[in-house]
Amino acid sequence: MAAVEGAQPVVPVPELNEKLNGLGLDDQQESQGTMTQKDTMGKTSTPSTSVKDEEATSNILKTPFVHPLPTSRPVAQAPLTSAQKTHYTTVLSNVQSWTTIPTTSAKNSPTTPLTDPERMWLTDAQLLRYLRATKWNPSDATTRLLNTLIWRREYGIPTFTPDHISPENETGKQVILGYDNQARPCLYMSPSRQNTPRSDRQIQHLVFMLERLIDLMPPGQESWTFLMDFASSSSSSNASFAQAKQSAMIFQNHYPERLGRALAVNIPWFISTFFKLILPVLDPLTRTKLQLNAAPNTHIPAAQLTRVAGGEVEFVYEHEVYWPALNALAAERRSELETRWISGGKMVGESEDWLKGMEGAMSLSQRESESKGDAVDGE
Repeated sequence: MAAVEGAQPVVPVPELNEKLNGLGLDDQQESQGTMTQKDTMGKTSTPSTSVKDEEATSNILKTPFVHPLPTSRPVAQAPLTSAQKTHYTTVLSNVQSWTTIPTTSAKNSPTTPLTDPERMWLTDAQLLRYLRATKWNPSDATTRLLNTLIWRREYGIPTFTPDHISPENETGKQVILGYDNQARPCLYMSPSRQNTPRSDRQIQHLVFMLERLIDLMPPGQESWTFLMDFASSSSSSNASFAQAKQSAMIFQNHYPERLGRALAVNIPWFISTFFKLILPVLDPLTRTKLQLNAAPNTHIPAAQLTRVAGGEVEFVYEHEVYWPALNALAAERRSELETRWISGGKMVGESEDWLKGMEGAMSLSQRESESKGDAVDGE
């Protein structure tokens, strides 16, 4: 398989499968809504009825869930109207014409060729998300897509490697675990576990986790769920107003239509004040997705929700176990997507559903061939 130029190193799928097996990800089994894992001998561990310590240990989860529950399913987007199809075709034509883009947002910045990862990023669903965010204005959507590609270069997204980000997550202050009722991957944020002084890398850490959420989205899902638990947090352990504002701008400008739901629980008075300050910065649609002191178990199935948050999962964060497992799983998903993109002809505007492996989805070239066939039949 040809490597995608400029991408993070991707481990071949067979090697990844071996790594995943070693990390216990493929050993996760669902049994009546609870998770068990195999022991080191390859046999399924079952709780002992006589030894309480063994029972507790066998039920502890330390790695991410690989898939949502069968009952958790994405809500399909509404079919496009004829006008929306026209707007989409305009944007697709615009981005397909790009061969070079600026390296920075500075005026008169030099340009360099569009890389394969950047071309692969420009899926059909990506274009549609920016169209929805701009109320179906093709010119605005095209401008924002270009601005995001420049931002990704300037901010250095490809340089945010697991090793670079690892120190930020040693205490598990951000954890991707489970999927909500609509199969959105869930990101737990626990400010009380803050372990580093305020720095640019803290924002890079957040962006890194957003990228991993996207990696782990199942076919047909485009958004994520945040679960922010402020229990035992202090004003010093939480993000500053400047950091929160910067994060909000990143979400809105460069990850449009990605937030499905944000749940905030155990909110102390100083966080309530903080929300009053930050809410005016958010766009109206984002504000409607934020729920304060909501019950997480009404949005996330108990079998994939931590016990601390009101679910059934006894999750313990161990960095040396969770971090390699998360990144191996995400790398495997990226490798699968990259393989499909290459096999489809490295097309700008490729079908995101097809890249994600959705059953019955067609690649862009397949759709174009079918469309030409229909045109010939109609003559």
